[in-house]
Amino acid sequence: MGRCASHPDRETPYQCMKHGVFMCEQCFRCRDPELYCKHRTACPIHFLQKSRKRRDAEADRARG
Repeated sequence: MGRCASHPDRETPYQCMKHGVFMCEQCFRCRDPELYCKHRTACPIHFLQKSRKRRDAEADRARG
């Protein structure tokens, strides 16, 4: 656990393994989505961001 880089008052388990930065759920996003990252397959931020995008796309399809 660590403190969010953008919100130091928030404890978070989400850490960018490539940059060593902690991010809360509000902030997490891949900092270099187009660049190679050897940690991506084990990165919770990458998977949560991917899941969020998929969920948003499904909601958009359901609406329209």
